[in-house]
Amino acid sequence: MFSTKDREPWLQAELRSRLWEYLSGVIRSEGGLCLLANGIADHIHLLARLRQDKAVSEVLRSIKASSSAWIHAKFPKLRGFHWQDGYGDFTVSRSQTETVRRYIANQEVHHRKLRF
Repeated sequence: MFSTKDREPWLQAELRSRLWEYLSGVIRSEGGLCLLANGIADHIHLLARLRQDKAVSEVLRSIKASSSAWIHAKFPKLRGFHWQDGYGDFTVSRSQTETVRRYIANQEVHHRKLRF
């Protein structure tokens, strides 16, 4: 999981589906498999299987750097976009993969706020 700089809502719906595809490709290029990418306007979650011989920090550095460059190239109006420093990573056992997949798939519902 990682977020946009200052949690700014840069990741609007029209960008997200293309970004998820792009992130899947970056993970593949790092020798991994993206099981699911999803998120909302200010952060994303990735469920992925990564190679055991690569440091998570190096894979995430590659994912964030290349996706930032891709966003700047494909969406020139977003030239101020940046990822926030850092990330959260968690190991998920095979028995819990489906639970985590459901959580990630339901991000919009999870983060929906009631307005009165």
